[in-house]
Amino acid sequence: MDHILSRRGFDPLTYKFEDETPAPGEAFEVATDVFWIRMPMSGKLNHINVWLLRDGDGWTVVDTGVCNDTVKGHWQNIFANYLDGKPITRVIATHLHTDHTGNAGWICSEWDCELWMSRADFYMCKVMGADKRSDVPEDAIRFYRRAGFDEARLDRYRQRFGMFGANLAQLPAGYHRISEGQYIDIGGREWRAVIGHGHAPEHVCLYCPELKLIIGGDQLLPKITPNVSVQPSEPLANPLRDWLSSCARFRELLPPNLLVLPAHESLYEGVHERLTALIDWHEVALEKLYEMCDTPKRAVDVFPALFKSKVTDNSFFPATGESIAHLHCALERRMLSVEEDENGVAWWRQA
Repeated sequence: MDHILSRRGFDPLTYKFEDETPAPGEAFEVATDVFWIRMPMSGKLNHINVWLLRDGDGWTVVDTGVCNDTVKGHWQNIFANYLDGKPITRVIATHLHTDHTGNAGWICSEWDCELWMSRADFYMCKVMGADKRSDVPEDAIRFYRRAGFDEARLDRYRQRFGMFGANLAQLPAGYHRISEGQYIDIGGREWRAVIGHGHAPEHVCLYCPELKLIIGGDQLLPKITPNVSVQPSEPLANPLRDWLSSCARFRELLPPNLLVLPAHESLYEGVHERLTALIDWHEVALEKLYEMCDTPKRAVDVFPALFKSKVTDNSFFPATGESIAHLHCALERRMLSVEEDENGVAWWRQA
C-alpha cells in the first residue's frame, strides 16, 4: 500500500466524523442504525474499522478484526454495553484477510449465527488457514526465486509460511454465500452487494441507497492504495487488470453523493473522485514501470516505480506481489516482454 491523493496534487475528499473516532471497545452511530467500531492492529496500519448494524430483533456485524485476546476483549465490551440485550444474528466478512475475518468464527460460535461471505473468499480463507508451517510448497519457492529473491529471502518465506491462521479463529464448516448484485435485508433496509476484484478474489462492499452510504472494506480506502498482488497460488494472474476494471465499474454504478465507510482511516465523501484517483495512480505506476525497464529488471528491482516509501522487511512480500501484478498487466498490454535466465529468474524489459 502507498499513500496517494490525486494526480492534481490535492485531496478532493471530504472527511467526516474525524473528531468522533470511537476508542477500541466503543461504538459511535454514523448513520441511522449504523455504528462505527475501531479495533487495534499491530504495525503501521494500526487499526481496522468494523461495523455494527441494527437488524430487527438482533445485530449484524460487518468485519471483525484480527483474532487475539485484546480484540476479543473489546468485542466483549461491545456485547455487554451496545447490543441493548439483543443477539448478534449474522456476521458478514467483506473479504478473506485476517483483519476482516479474524474473529468471524469466534463470534459465530459465541452467538450461534451464520457467516456471510463471497464464495471465493470463504474457501480461500479456509485453505490458507489450514496451511501448516511445514507445508512449504516447492512451486512457491520457484515463484519467489523467479521474482528475484536470494536465499536469505527464500528462507524468510519458509519461516513465514503457514502464519495466516495465527490471527484467524476457526471458520464455520458452512457459510451463506453473497453474490454480485444480491440484495440483503438488514433492519428493513435493502443493502446491495457490490463485488470488486483484485485486492481479494471477491471483495464484498455493501451499498445502502436509503442511507446513501457504502461499507467499502479495503476496496474504497481514502488515502492508501490497497495491495494488489500476484500470489504463488495463481502465479500467472493479472489482478491489476481486474482491480482497474472494478474501480471503473464501481464509478459507473455508484452515485457520487455517498458516505463511504472504509476499513481503514477516515470516513469520507467523494467516491467518484477517489475511484478516479485509484485508477490514475496505477496507470502512472505502469508508465514509470515501463520507463524503468529500459534495461532488464527483476520484480524486486522495480519497487521505486511503485512505492514512494522505502520497502522494509515487513513490506517486502506484499511489495513483491504488487510489483509482479504491475509487470503482468504491462505484459498483457504488450508494454513489456519477459525472459527467464538459466537460474529461473525472470527479467523484464520494454517490448
